Amino acid sequence: MSTSTLPEILTHVDAGVMTLTLNRLERKNSITAAMYGAMADALESANHDTAVRAVVIQGHETIFSAGNDIGDFLNNPPATPESPVFRFLRGISSFPKPLVAAVCGPAVGIGTTMLLHCDLVDTGDNAAFSLPFVNLGLCPEAASSFLVPQLMGYPRAAEALLLGEPFMAETALEMGLINRIVPPAEANALAQRQALKLAAKPLSALMETKRLMKKGNAGMVAERMAEEGASFGRMLQEPAAREAFTAFMQKRRPDFSKV
Repeated sequence: MSTSTLPEILTHVDAGVMTLTLNRLERKNSITAAMYGAMADALESANHDTAVRAVVIQGHETIFSAGNDIGDFLNNPPATPESPVFRFLRGISSFPKPLVAAVCGPAVGIGTTMLLHCDLVDTGDNAAFSLPFVNLGLCPEAASSFLVPQLMGYPRAAEALLLGEPFMAETALEMGLINRIVPPAEANALAQRQALKLAAKPLSALMETKRLMKKGNAGMVAERMAEEGASFGRMLQEPAAREAFTAFMQKRRPDFSKV
């Protein structure tokens, strides 16, 4: 079964697996508010659909996502907890069924932080992850200020979150962010195979095992995500973020010397 309520997010269900494909290559799969809304709706649908037993999130073999669409983000800033981006983050962080991601090429900002909430992540050897929030005058989101230090250890988390520089698939594998590295043309197919394996298993056992594994962090993840959201919204209105976004739109280096 195929549905496509939004051309930029392709939704396909087959053999118990729902696949969400980021489909905005002309804008490097940058994510708009409408796309966040479509993914949030799809996850909610998958949660309640007994025919869906696992979900795959994938992009193209050349790019996963460049993160937020800056222009759309500035025109539609997340103003309330019910904003599409926050609905998506709550949905992916609390999704009870198995979540598999296939990542190739750049995974910027939320393109990386959403992976913290996936159960299996398979990548192409061209995958490049980055968390450039500070460089935009902002703070992390998706509970990444909690989950990244927990995953990587504080020194590496500080390097990733304070410098915001990209790190490649080999480093991500060493850190435990991802499961496997394959040639880019094989990543989406590998994720599908893994999802089909999961879909063939008893769903009640999968869901209970996932619940138990995540139980220790669930409360902290929700609390930190809410705190980050409040800080993010405040910082979005401050001079550093305004300079960062203005510089981005003007295609120049930002000057933070006075902020």
